[in-house]
Amino acid sequence: MRHQPTTDNRQLTTYSGYITAALLISAVIAGIILYGLAFLVISQYQSIQRQHHLAQSMAIAEAGLNYYRWHLAHAPNDFTDGTGQPGPYIHQYSDPQSAVIGTFSLEITPPQAGSSAIVISSTGATNQYPDITRTVTAQYGKSSMAQYSFLHDSHVWFGSGLTINGQAHSNGGIRNDGINNSLVTSALETYTCGSETGCSSPQTKPGVWGSGSDQGLWQYPVPPIDFDAISVDFTTMRSSAQSDGLYLAPSGNWGYHITFNSDSTVSVNIVTNANYYRGYDTGTGWQNLYQRIISETPVGTYQQSVIPVIFAEDHLWVEGTVTHPVEVIAARFPIDTNHMNIWINGNLIYAVDDGSIQTGIIAQNDIIFIKNLPNNFIIHGALLAQGGRIIRHYYNCCGYSNIVRD
Repeated sequence: MRHQPTTDNRQLTTYSGYITAALLISAVIAGIILYGLAFLVISQYQSIQRQHHLAQSMAIAEAGLNYYRWHLAHAPNDFTDGTGQPGPYIHQYSDPQSAVIGTFSLEITPPQAGSSAIVISSTGATNQYPDITRTVTAQYGKSSMAQYSFLHDSHVWFGSGLTINGQAHSNGGIRNDGINNSLVTSALETYTCGSETGCSSPQTKPGVWGSGSDQGLWQYPVPPIDFDAISVDFTTMRSSAQSDGLYLAPSGNWGYHITFNSDSTVSVNIVTNANYYRGYDTGTGWQNLYQRIISETPVGTYQQSVIPVIFAEDHLWVEGTVTHPVEVIAARFPIDTNHMNIWINGNLIYAVDDGSIQTGIIAQNDIIFIKNLPNNFIIHGALLAQGGRIIRHYYNCCGYSNIVRD
């Protein structure tokens, strides 16, 4: 008997075609999946590598800052990386095995006149990914007494409700009932608290004490500040004002009123008449404080940019918006026999608070905050009362308003 295989062969051929197509589709899908997984793995690897080199670039940039801090410690007046040429200054960076793995590039901005602040910008990159850079900028300056918000040579009391922004130090004792956000330090381990710091009868207190917050920032005893080292050369300052600033001779009246204007000018008037408020402090008792300007006459208006020093041989009233670095001095010769004061007559603020403006207020005797200051007043600058105190008096007398300012 003869078989007829034709039909079965066609069926077999047809089934084989189905299997081949299914295998091909499965292979394509598997290939797509494997390719996608490979692409994902490669992308993840590249992302991890870029993140790694981004972190390395940051570390290299910070190493640049640390290098120039070290350089300034050995050459404090060199702002050109020892080259005498303008930057940027590029250095290779090596890992602990001494293999060079990247570079940092330094841009250095020297201090402005009257400042010790140096701005250093460091940009780091690895050799493997030089397009991935990180830049770190820092400002360094020599330590000075201007680092303190409050600096005293006697006992002091910071009252309840007061916020102390920045460091406060006294060579005497400190009672702090306020809020401090930085260090409060005293040169004394203990002291005798009297009426000047709120003790009705003499009591022995720690160098820093009170009901204030952040007591973890209170430190005592610490080394004292040498106030005898603070000396102002009034003769040199007067010469500087006469040659390169504004010199104001004795007015023959009450003094001068200086107003810094936001348009970068400064207005100067002679105070022709003044009146007083009765004020009290523990050193002198009640006294007539001639702080109220009744009348004044113009002297002139000047550009702040061309008078970096203002020296008056008279009393001064000072207020306004400072747009350029300036020193304001009130002192009369002979220095040993005169006592010129400066009245802070209102807010004294910087036009921009980015470190580019500095104000120094120096009085031969006292710097006094007037009674009628704004309720919340702002003073920007470094204040030095060479022979006296920085003070706002006690005005609980005569039915006055504005006795206490916030």
